Amino acid sequence: MMQLDNTDLKLISLVQKDAKQTTKQLALQLELSNTAVYERVRKLEREGVITGYTALLDREKLGKSFVAFCHVRLARHTADNVKEFERAVVRLTEVAECYHVSGDYDYMLKIFVADMPAYRQFMVEKLTGLPHIGNTHSVFMIGGIKE
Repeated sequence: MMQLDNTDLKLISLVQKDAKQTTKQLALQLELSNTAVYERVRKLEREGVITGYTALLDREKLGKSFVAFCHVRLARHTADNVKEFERAVVRLTEVAECYHVSGDYDYMLKIFVADMPAYRQFMVEKLTGLPHIGNTHSVFMIGGIKE
């Protein structure tokens, strides 16, 4: 495991807040040279601390402002069933995130759709048709606090 110093941690925090900042902008905030910041970023990437960059999207503008969290329990827990379910759920465009979890359910999905009728259609036509689903439980986002 890579040892991170305070400068690395501050750099990571700055990149998490805005990954589009230039090396020069980061260098000014860290009071380091451009070269030093460039080398630190590359090292964090090489070591797998920074695994990628992503864009945050406005769900409202995409017509997908309805957010549901769906807990899924598999009917049977065989290695083949798990793999088959995971391969299938990855292909569902409405599923933004999927986690294998402990507790009463096996998976937690974060789903973005337009509204409740669209969620119902997703559940009826797509999710419940996936292999090996025993049951599901859904909760709906009222508002986001931290993302």
